[in-house]
Amino acid sequence: MRELRRRLFEVLGVLAATLLIGTVGFMVIEDYPPFDALYMALITVTTVGYAEIHPLSLEGRIFNVGFVLFGVAVMFYAIGVMTQTILELQLSEFFEKRRVKRMIEKLNNHYIVCGFGRVGRAAATELKRTGVPFVVADSDPALVESAIKRGMLAVSADAKSDETLRELGVRRAKGLIAALATDADNLFLILSAKALNPKLKVASRVNEEESESKFRRAGADAVFRPYDVTGYRLAQAILRPFVFEFLDITSSTVDLGLNIGLEQIEVPEGCELAGKSLKDMQLRREYDVIVLAIRKADGAMRFNPPAEAVVEAGDHLIVMGNLQHLQQLTERTQGARK
Repeated sequence: MRELRRRLFEVLGVLAATLLIGTVGFMVIEDYPPFDALYMALITVTTVGYAEIHPLSLEGRIFNVGFVLFGVAVMFYAIGVMTQTILELQLSEFFEKRRVKRMIEKLNNHYIVCGFGRVGRAAATELKRTGVPFVVADSDPALVESAIKRGMLAVSADAKSDETLRELGVRRAKGLIAALATDADNLFLILSAKALNPKLKVASRVNEEESESKFRRAGADAVFRPYDVTGYRLAQAILRPFVFEFLDITSSTVDLGLNIGLEQIEVPEGCELAGKSLKDMQLRREYDVIVLAIRKADGAMRFNPPAEAVVEAGDHLIVMGNLQHLQQLTERTQGARK
């Protein structure tokens, strides 16, 4: 669009300059009044074929011959520039859509962020920070352009549509974040997504408290009320400022220079860590990370587990530490799947 505006102003500038030359020429050579001179210049440039509004002298006819040739050339130039610009934009949009489509087709075990408002933008930023594959969908082209400028894969489409969800690879996706503007839209989105992929993990925003139970019945795995979360964090910042500061450091998407984060790490079948105690793993010595909790395969959560706690296949370790060390530990456990 910026290129279109630039070329449009360029063409308008050339046309205005041409009319100005013709107007001044007819005023000086034929002593036309300003409006008559402008009118004569306009009908000459556009070649509409009207008669001369005042008889032209020999000098005026000579000037008009040159002005006709110049004006016609300018009109052809203007038409050519605008035609070229429109074709380039259409072709560029066509190839860009094909490129995005191919990129989405290559995604697997990815995440889909539906809606790029304040909530969706924050979710997408966190996904980008962690380095997982994801795609953003929003019906507002301006928001989609904003996501693309942030280096995200994004498409302009109605996320509630089954066709759109298929194009976004919902059947191959690992999770979906429903961050549309209204509860009705998010609820419809969840129903559509779960119908296409029952195993899909879904997290959704909800505005009304009474809607939460409906979202969970529709298949949402996690439901958040943004205003309640914000209110809770505001209270924590006043009541327990140091606890809040600690949690903010470990969960903030803002680069504070500490490079610290929280991560959940699955211990799959065949992993060398399965069947070992935390003491035998030596995670603190090898990776300089702290195990805050163990989420057992049956859903039980063991906080502050002792060194003798045994980690079985299917358990998840909730750990905190340097982001690079957490990534190394994740890669070590995921190697058991290959």
